[in-house]
Amino acid sequence: MQTLQQRSLRAHRVAGWIVGGVMLAMALGQAAAADEFPAGYQSAAPLPSYSGDAGQTVYQGTPAVSSYPGDGGQAAYQNAPAAAPGSVPPAAAPAAAAAGATSLQPTLGDMLLSPDWNWQALPSSLIYHSYLAGPKEPRMASQWVYEKNGDEFWDAELGGRVGILRYGTDDPQHPQGWELDIEGACFPRLNMREAENLQSCDYRFGTPFSYGYGNYQMKFGYFHICSHLGDQFILSDPGYERVQYVRNALVWGHSYNWTPDLRIYGEASWAFEYSGAAKAWEIQFGIEYSPAGPTGWCPKPFVAVNTDLHQEDNFGGNLVFETGLQWRGEANHLFRLGVQYFTGKSDQDEFYDEYEEKFGLALWYDF
Repeated sequence: MQTLQQRSLRAHRVAGWIVGGVMLAMALGQAAAADEFPAGYQSAAPLPSYSGDAGQTVYQGTPAVSSYPGDGGQAAYQNAPAAAPGSVPPAAAPAAAAAGATSLQPTLGDMLLSPDWNWQALPSSLIYHSYLAGPKEPRMASQWVYEKNGDEFWDAELGGRVGILRYGTDDPQHPQGWELDIEGACFPRLNMREAENLQSCDYRFGTPFSYGYGNYQMKFGYFHICSHLGDQFILSDPGYERVQYVRNALVWGHSYNWTPDLRIYGEASWAFEYSGAAKAWEIQFGIEYSPAGPTGWCPKPFVAVNTDLHQEDNFGGNLVFETGLQWRGEANHLFRLGVQYFTGKSDQDEFYDEYEEKFGLALWYDF
């Protein structure tokens, strides 16, 4: 007969794959139904359009690329934000708009190397943001949690991710373009029932390369992660056999803002070098609601769910749910206060095959 823990892990694994499949289907359906490239989350000005006599859109351009001559030959309108949305001077419309004409989409060149992008060293914001409920994201955080077996942990995160070089826009809230980042963090665990003894600590370092245009963001890069037992844990439990866990991996992630406040994402990492208990593949996906734009002193609510699956756990893993209040700054830095629920295999890789169910209070700061 299956134990309660085995049934819980099986149910969690099935639920994770179902959630991932639903999110993928939603994203594909949205992309297939879209008539034009979404502009709701773009930092650049909306692309201007012209309407024919019958009301149909006959032209849509990109900023500062082309112009329409007026009746006297002068440039009556250029592709820069000027007129109110949906209205243009009569002289700006082509003389004979063909019935049923369709809008022109941004070209591949516009999406890859837009003419209004520029080089920036040490940009103040990021194109590809950390997953709010991701258990191994580089950030500053402190989580005081109660584990159902009776332990009380202080799980901390000490690190962050910053931009090194960008070719793109300088909008601090919704930047677009290409960017090279550097990240690093350590994830110590203190056992509150044992005089705050250091139980274990994981370490991560990486160099992600990210891209963003409109509602879509992508990252590709390298990261290293390893795990170590704490000295105090070894002294208090000398018979415990340490688990070696090391991964050097390539990661490929995708993120899409369904609305400015709602984001879905997924990524896969493949370790080209691993040792000990670690295996090659890891899959992570989730969904989060986090209101965009600076909040000032008045906080706004957020909700985030993340699933992290590992090959060494037979593609089981853990599920994290977080909710609370957030404050967002002018440079898009995010401070959150709330609660966290964790269920599944431990997020401390020294105990990768142990089941945990945790609940508690937390503070997070994302760069």
